[in-house]
Amino acid sequence: MFANEQRIKKHIENLSQFTKTPGAGVTRLTYSEEDLQARNYIKDKMIAYGLTVTEDGFGNIFGKLDGVYSGAPSVLVGSHFDSVPNGGAYDGTAGVVVGLEVAALFQEHQITPTYPLEVIALIEEEGTRYGGGLMGSRGMTGLFSREEFESFTDANGQLATDAMKEIGLDPSKVQYRDPETIKAFLELHIEQGPILEDKAIPIGIVESIVGLAQLEVTVKGRAGHAGTTPMNQRKDALVSAAKIIATLPEIAVLESEDTVITTGRLQVFPNGANVIPDQVVFTIDIRSTDEKHLFQAIEEVKALIETKNENGITTFVEQNLYIEPKALNKEIRSIFKQKSEELGIPHCSIHSGAGHDAMVFADVTASGMLFVPSLNGLSHCPEEYSDAGDLAKGANILFEAIKQLTESKIM
Repeated sequence: MFANEQRIKKHIENLSQFTKTPGAGVTRLTYSEEDLQARNYIKDKMIAYGLTVTEDGFGNIFGKLDGVYSGAPSVLVGSHFDSVPNGGAYDGTAGVVVGLEVAALFQEHQITPTYPLEVIALIEEEGTRYGGGLMGSRGMTGLFSREEFESFTDANGQLATDAMKEIGLDPSKVQYRDPETIKAFLELHIEQGPILEDKAIPIGIVESIVGLAQLEVTVKGRAGHAGTTPMNQRKDALVSAAKIIATLPEIAVLESEDTVITTGRLQVFPNGANVIPDQVVFTIDIRSTDEKHLFQAIEEVKALIETKNENGITTFVEQNLYIEPKALNKEIRSIFKQKSEELGIPHCSIHSGAGHDAMVFADVTASGMLFVPSLNGLSHCPEEYSDAGDLAKGANILFEAIKQLTESKIM
């Protein structure tokens, strides 16, 4: 019962074609035309592998293989299928494809599980269009309300609900998923770093996931002519923002070795070559494996921003996301180790410096995660690559683990 390496590779290649930037990586934003193309492909494959397909009020996709126990909680396996701009073909997508491969193996070997199996494909993990990230998993586990979701807009001011309707999705569907209907959540993901490749080990069993916070900062000043406004009379929002951003690495270094801070998106208004900027909006991503360090870094960043409220400059900070560091389920980690050894697949324990949907599910159900190596440790870029053979090894471990989890009554 071995995963089909060529089938996995073909699915990855096919899904990579659904991009707004052909030849320049995968750009697949949530609720876009490319999203629709990818979701139709995923749903078609789910149906082909004998799954019953549904979508919730966020557009998360579920392919269910019913179990012997009617109404029993499901073992969920999958990941997300959105991307960053000009990203790679493997981030998130590999986990969805491996979930499909597990379903294909159940079908080929005519296995009817005792507890249901569900392959899931989640939306907006990256937070590229609507900010915050992990939107599909956070929404379905109740971390924000329907009313809050109905206020979500993208950078162009379009409501998420309107964007959903444009591609035929129905935001009025049920959004919340009762945790009692979930027995476990398993996710395979590319490592997005160099550790596994450096060690020449094909499988990492994730012990914990870094905690993270995402802030959106607005700095307001006053516009003016670039040539006629004296330097000592300017209220330049960009200069103030630049001073904040330039100090962030110092906060990270002083806080701890495992604390990292990143400014990833910056918008300047009115963005004219000869106009003094009157407003700047930028993001700050803060991560640490230690919650105390994470909290302290957030407070220090906010204090730094507060000091810029002077000489006609005002600042505002909105915290769009906060998730504490998460340890993943010990029993599932033990099952992964056992199955890896039975299959003769080398493995090691590893910690995740990136956020994943598994960290959200860890609060409501037993959650486990596998990593496979990333070529040169690269991710979030067109050069992102993971070997289909490693993905097949991960699929084999997941298949064996899921067979056990869908048969045992007690986790």
